Amino acid sequence: MESFDVVVLGAGSAGESVSTAVARKGRRVALVEALRVGGECPYVACMPSKSMLRSAQARVEARRLQALGASSERPTLDEHDAGFRAAVARRDEIAEHRDDSGAAGAAEQAGVVLVRGRGRVVREGVVDVDGRELGYADLVLATGSQAVRPTIEGLDEVPTWTSDEALSAQERPASLLVMGGGAVGCELSQVHARFGVTTTLVESGPQVAGKEEPSIAALLAQVLRDDGVDVRLGVEVQRAELTAEGLARVHLSDGSSVVAERVLAAVGRTPTSEGLGLEVLGVEPADSGAVEVDDHCRVVGQQHVWAAGDVTGAAPYTHTANYQARVVTDNLLGRDRVADLRAVPRAVYTDPAVASVGMAEQQAREQGIDAVTAVMDLGEVARTSTEGGRGGRLVLTADRAGGVLIGASAIGPHADEWLSEATLAIRARVPLSVLTDVVHAFPTFGEAYEPPLRELAERVAQGRRATAAGVDGAPEQQVSRS
Repeated sequence: MESFDVVVLGAGSAGESVSTAVARKGRRVALVEALRVGGECPYVACMPSKSMLRSAQARVEARRLQALGASSERPTLDEHDAGFRAAVARRDEIAEHRDDSGAAGAAEQAGVVLVRGRGRVVREGVVDVDGRELGYADLVLATGSQAVRPTIEGLDEVPTWTSDEALSAQERPASLLVMGGGAVGCELSQVHARFGVTTTLVESGPQVAGKEEPSIAALLAQVLRDDGVDVRLGVEVQRAELTAEGLARVHLSDGSSVVAERVLAAVGRTPTSEGLGLEVLGVEPADSGAVEVDDHCRVVGQQHVWAAGDVTGAAPYTHTANYQARVVTDNLLGRDRVADLRAVPRAVYTDPAVASVGMAEQQAREQGIDAVTAVMDLGEVARTSTEGGRGGRLVLTADRAGGVLIGASAIGPHADEWLSEATLAIRARVPLSVLTDVVHAFPTFGEAYEPPLRELAERVAQGRRATAAGVDGAPEQQVSRS
């Protein structure tokens, strides 16, 4: 049996980061991975999807050159098939053609022992990988998540993609039905629609973008519809069947049906914890498959078992995995580091983008927080005019008692970038009185913060004055500039 200080199961963002960082500090580390070093993000998820979104956006922008004063005539683009092939070629370059040799070599150069295969705990302190036993002092679970394949009558009999398959496919379908209105469903719907694919998005819930602020979600749905996506909300897929032409006929709960060349299942992901032998250690994942960790990212009930990334079920994003990996690394190296996930940003990278952080007003109130909200229409920001954009919206939520920002949600050009101001404010609990004194460059989208922050600060001040006067506070109402 080979002995290691640390054995890491899973070489996604978290596992790759932990193993290389700890190995560079002189620890003996084994990294176990059955597929690719780097996980899904570089090869079949984050990077290829953002590449395709940018290509689709550029295609739209090219058609607007005349309106933006960049051309006296509207330019002529090639056919959708040719454009899609060019986008796919660029995507595959950025995704390194799904070849992890570079990442694997970098890990090994850092001193990591890379073990190809699927690891399973066979007894305390020992992992087996296809008959090869690896002893460990500390074990790190970083096995990520996997796409959910919904159990629907006939779905296995029709041409179906997961998002991983869609983002590695070479062909452009003539028509596509997307199941699921989360980030992946919205992004891939927009990509395909902008390349001329007849696209239908079916979401069983009342809005796209899950639990995001309702007005922001409604604007996103309209953006997709403006791009030609047939967005159907509150509708479920009941069954599917193969037509004589080899297409998918999908029957919906409202009695309608849709015929499409491909069905894309984007209904979520589940943590990958099954088959790891965790029962040997007395670790029982939740019904969702998530492995519970404490604030040090140590698996609950264990002293030498840690977890990071999607397998923990906490904020399933690459940036969360990277953050948790840093926490685990510091603790493995003898430091005492605690994770704080109160201000993890979320984004839907459509055009325009949706970005959120913290809590919306309703969620805050459910937690007993006296929340107040202010809204800003991005159409009032000067940068919208110079960019020739359609505007957007910023929604800010504050804790009236604490006088701090607790949530922000936005839709607008590059919202995923300028929302960082709210992320920092929430994480550091910066007082509203300080935020209202921040000077933003003109003209920028960051200026959108100023009016709603001043309104929130005034509402907080009103509440405090009312409390000092011995009354029950200001009346409950939403402050809005929309």
